[in-house]
Amino acid sequence: MSEENQEDLAAEWAAALESQENKPAQAKDPNDALADEWAAALAQNEQADIHKAKEQAVLHSQAKEVAFKDLSEEAKAPRGDAERRDLDFILDIPLDVSAELGHTKLLINELLQLGQGSVVELNKLAGEPLEVYVNGKLVARGEAVVINEKFGVRLTDIISPIERVKQLG
Repeated sequence: MSEENQEDLAAEWAAALESQENKPAQAKDPNDALADEWAAALAQNEQADIHKAKEQAVLHSQAKEVAFKDLSEEAKAPRGDAERRDLDFILDIPLDVSAELGHTKLLINELLQLGQGSVVELNKLAGEPLEVYVNGKLVARGEAVVINEKFGVRLTDIISPIERVKQLG
């Protein structure tokens, strides 16, 4: 509703209220008092709406357009030594890397009965790929290898960034 319409409506209400007040007291209906209260409340709401609209207009006039720098070209440009140096500070952060051959669940009773030579059955079949976790998040799959009498993992599948994000959810 525009301000002029609101002001006209408020004026009509005021005129109606005034004409009601000018009537003799014995002619007033009991519902007139209720109608008067409603009219006063509506007029007050209209005034509050007009005040809010004026405040919004003032705030809108004070708002400014902001122009952001286009970074798409910088993102496409090849990285130089300066950008490399910006990332060097994170290269020394230690990460926990683990390879999981498989897992199982045991009851406490079963755990207490384990001894030297006991066999714990895992959920994976022989020949299935191991899973490589970094800080508890799956990042790759691979196969077990022995190098200089030590176990290692030859990576056969790197988890895509999209799949890694899905795991977080």
